[in-house]
Amino acid sequence: MMSELIYYDLKETDSLAHSTAVQVSREIGRRIVSGNYKPGDLIDDEVALGERFSVSRSVVRDAVKILVGKGLLEVRRGIGTRVQERIKWGLLDNDVLAWHLSSPPDRGFIKQLMEIRLIIEPKAARWACESGRDKQLAEIEIAQTRMEEEQASIEDFVVADALFHRAIFRASNNEIIRAMEGIIFSALLSSIRLTNKDPRKNIESILFHRKVADAIIQRDADKAEAMMESLLSDAGHRLKKQINISKK
Repeated sequence: MMSELIYYDLKETDSLAHSTAVQVSREIGRRIVSGNYKPGDLIDDEVALGERFSVSRSVVRDAVKILVGKGLLEVRRGIGTRVQERIKWGLLDNDVLAWHLSSPPDRGFIKQLMEIRLIIEPKAARWACESGRDKQLAEIEIAQTRMEEEQASIEDFVVADALFHRAIFRASNNEIIRAMEGIIFSALLSSIRLTNKDPRKNIESILFHRKVADAIIQRDADKAEAMMESLLSDAGHRLKKQINISKK
């Protein structure tokens, strides 16, 4: 649950539910993402869910509507409410990404997140050089320094790491790229949960981040793109190694 709360903080989204229906939708959503409800399963009816969560049937209906909107559920008259196939889920939805962090690590999903990062983040670093304002580049430098100096806790270091990548996304001044920053947060937080190691001790990773930051600050687009690709390739290699170890 802690990783889920960190995710909402990084996304600058209020993690506190604004209504009972949202609370119920999150409880059901977590169960779906964790696999307690599997694709094709019929979930309990409104009466049973209302009793389980001590809410009215109207609240349950509103909660189900929220999950239908995220692609997790399908309502069929005369049949019931069924869990959708994963391919239909809104996988980049903030809540769906966050709920993965409260579920057992999905190694395949984490691997896919890293593959997407390899596609988009090197370009984001390039565009930060080309389009970033001086103030935005200064934010990248601040985040990098915070990473290098962070000794308080693993959690604080991971947050600093995420803020570094977020600063680059935002400096790219590309609305679509910025809308995808949740991928970074989910990938970072998921990877730490899987490897269960202290990332502050990974000196090579910190050096890679410094090289990316320096290239962006110098507005060397080619170098920034190459350094970001190297950073992520290194991270992907270490993650793959841990996944293979955990399978044994």
